[in-house]
Amino acid sequence: MSEYLCLGGKVVHTLGNERYAPLNPASYVFNHCLNTCRLLLVFVSSFPPFPLSLLQGCRRTFFNMPQQKDIVKIAIQMPGAYPQLIQLDQKKPLTAVIKEVCDKWNLPGPDNYALQYADGIQTYITESNRIDIKNGSILRLTKAPGRCAEDLYKGIQSSDSGVRCDSLKLLADVSTDITFAQEFISRDGHSLLVKIVEDAHEAPLIMTHTLSAFMELMDHGIVSWENLSSVFIKKIASFVNAKVLDTSIQQVSLAILESMVLSSSSLFNEVKQEITLERLISHLQVTNQQLQTKAMALLMAMLLAGGEADRQELFEFLEKRNLRQYIHKNIIHSSSSVGDEMAHYLYVLQTVRLNHLEARMRTPLDSYNQEQRDMLHGLRQAAFEMESESGLSNERRRSLCAKEFKKLGFSNNSNPGLDLSRCPPGLLALDTMAYFASRYPDAYSRFVLENSSREDKHECPFARSSIQLTLILCEILRIGEPPSETGSDYHPIFFAQDRLLEELFCICIQLLNKTWKEMRATQEDFDKVMQVVREQITRTLSSKPTSLELFKNKVNALNYSEILKLRQTERLHQEETLSPPVLELKERLKPELLELIRQQRLNRLCHGTLFRKISSRRRQDKLWYCRLSPNHKVLHYGDVEEQTETPSIEALQEKIPVADIKNVVTGKDCPHMKENKGKQTKEVLDLAFSITYDVEEYSLNFIASSRTDFCLWTDGLSVLLGKEMSSESMHSELEILLSMEIKLRLLDLENVPIPDTAPPIPKPPSNFNFCYDFSQAEQ
Repeated sequence: MSEYLCLGGKVVHTLGNERYAPLNPASYVFNHCLNTCRLLLVFVSSFPPFPLSLLQGCRRTFFNMPQQKDIVKIAIQMPGAYPQLIQLDQKKPLTAVIKEVCDKWNLPGPDNYALQYADGIQTYITESNRIDIKNGSILRLTKAPGRCAEDLYKGIQSSDSGVRCDSLKLLADVSTDITFAQEFISRDGHSLLVKIVEDAHEAPLIMTHTLSAFMELMDHGIVSWENLSSVFIKKIASFVNAKVLDTSIQQVSLAILESMVLSSSSLFNEVKQEITLERLISHLQVTNQQLQTKAMALLMAMLLAGGEADRQELFEFLEKRNLRQYIHKNIIHSSSSVGDEMAHYLYVLQTVRLNHLEARMRTPLDSYNQEQRDMLHGLRQAAFEMESESGLSNERRRSLCAKEFKKLGFSNNSNPGLDLSRCPPGLLALDTMAYFASRYPDAYSRFVLENSSREDKHECPFARSSIQLTLILCEILRIGEPPSETGSDYHPIFFAQDRLLEELFCICIQLLNKTWKEMRATQEDFDKVMQVVREQITRTLSSKPTSLELFKNKVNALNYSEILKLRQTERLHQEETLSPPVLELKERLKPELLELIRQQRLNRLCHGTLFRKISSRRRQDKLWYCRLSPNHKVLHYGDVEEQTETPSIEALQEKIPVADIKNVVTGKDCPHMKENKGKQTKEVLDLAFSITYDVEEYSLNFIASSRTDFCLWTDGLSVLLGKEMSSESMHSELEILLSMEIKLRLLDLENVPIPDTAPPIPKPPSNFNFCYDFSQAEQ
């Protein structure tokens, strides 16, 4: 190890095996002061190289010292120069700050330089975003964005292919920064990229970098997608349509077309004309998952952007190409698991397809529509043996029809169309009944005839049950709800059947009849039976059955007695004895159990959580990780790559001292929710939370991946701030722990009734002269 002595204001050191880092002339040497426990800065005029560990210690102490509101303590570095530790005055113009930094390094032309973050996303520092600089940030002095844009603009026009390739690769990296993007676009650099694509003379690697850079530039929304020429669009489409081409080019081309389709209806129509759907489907049938996902993204964009006629046309094409069967066989049942992005697109496909039923669901039966009347009478004719009605009078015919409609379970047997006037489910209920009667005629007849032979109060009304069951299925499958931006809850069974709703209805209506008999239900129990059936369907679908047969077996195994057992088990977990002695015991146990939950929350924060960034133009395109230090004093966070396991604290470059955290806000009170007010769904609002720190001018914004993570983090942050935990998860866990502890403590009192009140304390005796005299007993 190196040893340091301070002699006459200068540092004397001895060399060891320590790693060395250079330090600027205003370096800091620290000595512990026993009285104040603070590190003192010693400025030296001449110095040796400093070990890296001492530089890090210097940085920690420097940044943790008290400071003014507008002063931020940061480090600035530049390759080949000694780092500077400065106190950045946020009120001082940025140009003046850069000039001072350049003067210390004797650099001419400060206008040619700019500051950017050295760690994580290397964003340029501007007057608009400088407020985001935190204590402890490491900045880098680099080329000004204008100078960098000019150099790259010249580089991509070089006659040397190597220079062009390197310039375009760097361009793709730095174009993620909006400040650079504005400078490059102001030089008409994006048009230069368009020309490279239109000419299509470059090698595949150069073309990939060109397309990637173009995509990053367009993502900022500075240039409208509608400004692109037809030649460019055709060229991008040709990359996708090509049978033999580098997959990297095709992936970026698919992403570009997706953005075009979602930007305007005119571009949607142009892309639709140029793209070959056969080739697009073929990209779904490859083993490359990234290419497969990008192809699915474009397909979903076309479904969402198109009108009803376009959507129907596309669905008909997909059905002809058996896309559903392919997804079920080669994506859902593939050896590798379905990725988050692909799961989202499968969810979107399911939602859009099921929402085709919304029109029928919201349309009541029209008694004057002959086709609908024929369907209604077809139910009656399929259930009962028809006698010739030609010789019957009109009154006799109406009476016979009314009688048979009553047996079918319609409430308004004289005018059964009134039963189907409620929306939802509207005509969808008539469709499901007609499908059941035509697809499974034996089961349909058995259901109707079996119930028509029972007593009136015990019969299960087919029509009334069917209407209510159709409504339940619409609610479970969320028909009519637009797809969520973050949803990924798809049903594998959807891709196993062409007509999922109708097939589910056919199974569940027979299940309903079975459950009705098991419950020995009467007409008064109708709502109870429907609640049980809803529970049977919901529990079975939550297990994600992959085929209709598997769903049928599982839902029939979940009979009424099993539902009662599950309810009883859940009730036992939730139920508490409400006698005052037990309630008093619970109150005494609460502090200990709350402390246990607090420790669990802090441990969870120390382990950390992976969060997704959701931008306005792209869905969940980046990941970042946040975790609490083991000493519970600092929050560390930073960007991470896909499929990264728990990163070390050292790998997370950004940090916030817990002592600086002022408040935790959730939902619509979060800064990032206020910025996009009206654009966020309730689902996203329920998962959003932010922490404000320093003087409540800064915030760190989160969107949890689940409600569980939301509760864990908001509780943990409340504990760090010394506040009470308030999430529903905390209340649920506290109740479970209390229930378990109470049951353990009352094991010895099993079958012993606990009185509501304690036994009365007897009155004191009239005197206390009841001492036993042992001396007399011994005689």
